[in-house]
Amino acid sequence: MIAAAGLLAVHNKTILILGGTRDARDLAAALNENYRVITSLAGRTKSPKMPAGELRVGGFGGAKALADYLVSEKIDILVDATHPFAATISRNAAEAATLANIPRIMLQRPPWQAGAGDHWEEFPDLQAAAMGLKSNTRCFLTIGRQELGAFKARENIWFLVRMIDAPTTPLSLTNHQVITGLPRASTDDEKKLMQTHKIDTLITKNSGGALSAAKLDAARELGLKIMMIQRPQVPEGDVVETVAAVERWLVNH
Repeated sequence: MIAAAGLLAVHNKTILILGGTRDARDLAAALNENYRVITSLAGRTKSPKMPAGELRVGGFGGAKALADYLVSEKIDILVDATHPFAATISRNAAEAATLANIPRIMLQRPPWQAGAGDHWEEFPDLQAAAMGLKSNTRCFLTIGRQELGAFKARENIWFLVRMIDAPTTPLSLTNHQVITGLPRASTDDEKKLMQTHKIDTLITKNSGGALSAAKLDAARELGLKIMMIQRPQVPEGDVVETVAAVERWLVNH
């Protein structure tokens, strides 16, 4: 809780949240009462859930353009709450904050950890996972549509591809089926999906969080192989794992 004596100064602070995640929405809701909050979305999802506060949609065009925006909009603090695999955006955010000479913090939820009964194999990137796939595998891909090209050469694999929005152009995969929507919240629902399509391998990024963890529980219970893509390295700087930790950090900055 912010002391009453400092409330006026807090209200004069503007925070830009680079969002697109549930964590970013939760953060915007938590900060909106005491700060001017602007959330920036890349605009890749047709019907994104709206955060509290102000909204900006669309890319910036690189670190320099983002820095120019930070200066022109008089942003006091930059919070990078993008997806753990949005490496380019995070690098641009770090450079832009330095150019604009403002504080920056990253909000990243903890990664998933393999547990008892899991059949995990970790890979540094999607290309390595694609090379590691055995022939005639029936694979469930939950990686987002932008990086499916890593698997286009694997013509002897059948892919079940889950996307939030239906693709507007044909996919580069030879043998596949597309399903749309968010991850199923129920482990049983994810199990039924995998069993219906005779899935034997799940490929997913280690994004962490509870929102899409049911697929991991389902794969464990079915004894499926999980090919887990490791997170990219984050830029140097402060990194926290919870909304409450961001709030504590803001008090000191």
